[in-house]
Amino acid sequence: MLPLDDKEGCMSKQNVHDPILNSVLIALFAAFVAALGLVPKIDLPGGVPITAQTLGVMIAGAVLGPVRGFLALLVFYVLLAVGMPFLPGGRGGIAPLVGIAGGYILGWVFGAFVVGLLVQFAFRAQSRALVYAGVFASCLAGGVVIVYLFGIPWQYAVAGVPIDKALIGSLAFIPGDIIKALIASFVAISLRKYYRF
Repeated sequence: MLPLDDKEGCMSKQNVHDPILNSVLIALFAAFVAALGLVPKIDLPGGVPITAQTLGVMIAGAVLGPVRGFLALLVFYVLLAVGMPFLPGGRGGIAPLVGIAGGYILGWVFGAFVVGLLVQFAFRAQSRALVYAGVFASCLAGGVVIVYLFGIPWQYAVAGVPIDKALIGSLAFIPGDIIKALIASFVAISLRKYYRF
């Protein structure tokens, strides 16, 4: 059994209100998502590339919890907006945020929140298998579904891509997203077992 004895992802209750530690962790995970931007992207015909950074979204939410996960991705988003080259290929600034993939990037911020929110319940499961399944489902819900809910309508609004075409195009992301969710689940549960922030 791996019950969750706190309300912020893998954080221990003792450290929930430690502002210095929280600030460090938020900055650390924002930097982690930025570092994943060094992994080369895979360009797709629709103009929205596959990147490793959604893995960082899932891990940030699952480890930091909803509020700190949200803030870590918000810091990343703001720094990106002011020109930091945090996206694959050294891209940054306003252009990628208002381009065809901008909705997905905005969705990362809220996706991390949802992952962190749902993971709280996953860690309260009564068996190890249910914990793993719950954390995995949480990563998919926040890191995939929420991100798509922002990204797909955005494609329509910005580039006039029909919703059905955008949905079909998103199928190319699914295998990689499942792998990322599995990795994020393993990382979050491993940190939960061996270390309390």
